[in-house]
Amino acid sequence: MLMMALVFFTLCAKAQLKGISKKLFDKVDATPVASILKKPDPITTSFKDAVVENSLPESFGNDKKYIPLYQLKRNEDGAFMLCPGYYEMTNKSYCLKAGTHGPSQGDGYMFAPVLGPKDNIVTSILKVSANHPEISQRDVQVLLWAIIAKSKFKDMSGKLKLTAGLLLTAEEILELNGGAIGTLSDEALKREIIEMPPAVQAVMEAENKIRNLVATGVDRYEDYEQWAVLAGFAPIDRPDIVRGKWSLHPDGYYVRYFPQGYQKTTVQVYVPDNITTSNLVYNAVGDIACPANTGAQRLAQTNEPIGIDMKQQKTVYPCAGTNNKTAMQ
Repeated sequence: MLMMALVFFTLCAKAQLKGISKKLFDKVDATPVASILKKPDPITTSFKDAVVENSLPESFGNDKKYIPLYQLKRNEDGAFMLCPGYYEMTNKSYCLKAGTHGPSQGDGYMFAPVLGPKDNIVTSILKVSANHPEISQRDVQVLLWAIIAKSKFKDMSGKLKLTAGLLLTAEEILELNGGAIGTLSDEALKREIIEMPPAVQAVMEAENKIRNLVATGVDRYEDYEQWAVLAGFAPIDRPDIVRGKWSLHPDGYYVRYFPQGYQKTTVQVYVPDNITTSNLVYNAVGDIACPANTGAQRLAQTNEPIGIDMKQQKTVYPCAGTNNKTAMQ
């Protein structure tokens, strides 16, 4: 059945791609090197966008019992319906900053929204990919790296184009190609970035290498990963932001992140007793676990639990009782 579904989605994606004007993809970009480097990043989220005010200390909630998020009822958007209590889930996460270090035990992460010129495309991929189990997490990650690196759609390999065709609309693909740039020679790139901080140079070099991999039709995941994920640990910029610190989410609850590498993150959610709204939800699509250390990776969050057979799970809704504790007994 999975193979039949994959064939069906492949045909649908190819049909969609044929409907996109080839002329738009073949437009030559003759922008000078200096201007290319000034193009805005597709995703601009940084720690200045993180929610630090009104946070809770890392020790808060360590003695509580946490209810699995994935057991909660969901609304039509796939968001988890919340009420006062403590929840957690280990979910798929994605790197949104190539040329940076993977998470370490010393990195503090806090909530920040997905921001930037291509935020709608990234969030669309994160949402729609949950409905395509035939697409591997690795293939989704390579597509995200290609977008972050400003790769041209017309340069993508057949496999990468297929992934994009399954996860994006024709309009989104046209928009994606609008902010793309070409691959620069190593010499040209180094001349332009020689006076930039080392961390910025690492990101720009990694993005250029990824664009080159895309342009040459490379599909192997490890080839992308070696440039996107740096070895070692990021320098500590904010020692006051420690692992496990809680962010106050704009929706009124608290959230904290424990990354386990960049591909999965354990998320904990705390909903205070004084929240009485009946439509409070946790929707990770659009959320970033943002590192305090600038050389570490931004991690896009999802509503997809890892290592859980959802067919074996019983759905509960703790708000059915007078409070969380009562409802779960």
